[in-house]
Amino acid sequence: MPYKAVIAGASGLIGSSLLELLLGSPQYDEVLLLVRKELPLSHKKLVQVLVDFERLEDYQASINGHAVFCCLGSTRKKTPDLAGYRKIDHDYPLQLAQIAVQNRTVQYHLVSALGADPKSSNFYSKMKGETEEAIKKTGVKSLHIYEPSILTGDRKESRPMERFAIFLMKAINPLLIGSLKKYRSIPAATVAQAMYKQSLKTEEGIFVHSSERIKLIV
Repeated sequence: MPYKAVIAGASGLIGSSLLELLLGSPQYDEVLLLVRKELPLSHKKLVQVLVDFERLEDYQASINGHAVFCCLGSTRKKTPDLAGYRKIDHDYPLQLAQIAVQNRTVQYHLVSALGADPKSSNFYSKMKGETEEAIKKTGVKSLHIYEPSILTGDRKESRPMERFAIFLMKAINPLLIGSLKKYRSIPAATVAQAMYKQSLKTEEGIFVHSSERIKLIV
C-alpha cells in the first residue's frame, strides 16, 4: 500500500535530502510539504501547503498519512530571541506531533541533536531534551528521534563558524574512538537516509537513534 509523507523543514540540510529520497521512493505516492514559502520544485508526488506555523491547527486536515517528518530547526544567529528560538525547535514540533496523533498518523520522525537533555544547563541541549520528552508523551505509535552530531553538507545560507567546525572535525574525526565516536561529524544525507529506511519498518514504540546508530542504519 503506497504511503503519504508529511515534511516540515524540507528546505533545510536534512529535510531537502529526505525530500529527494521520498520523491524517488516507490513506497511513497504523496509527499506533502508544510512550508512558509513555496519551494521552486515540481513533481507528480509533491504537494506544497503554505502554512503559518503559529496556526498549525488550521492545517490539521493536511497533517496525516503514514509518517510525519519534523526537520524544523533554527540557530541563534537566525533567531536571537530565545522565545522565538524555542517556538521553532520546541513548540512547533510538539504541536505537529499532537496533530499527527489526533489524525492517527502511524509514525513521527524528529530531528533532535546530540546531547539533548532536559536537565542540561545549556539552553540548546535543554530545549532539545524537553522537546523529546514532550513528544514522547503524545502517544505516537512509532516515534523515531535522531540525535546527530555536527552535520556536514552544502547549506544554502552562510554559516562561517559552522564551516570552520566542519573543517576542524575532518581532522579530529579519526581521533574520536571508543566512546568518543558519537561526536564524529555526520553527513546530513546519512541522517535523511536513516529516517527514510526507518519509515519503511513497522515496529511500534520509541526509538532514539544516536549519531553512531544512524550511521549503522544506513
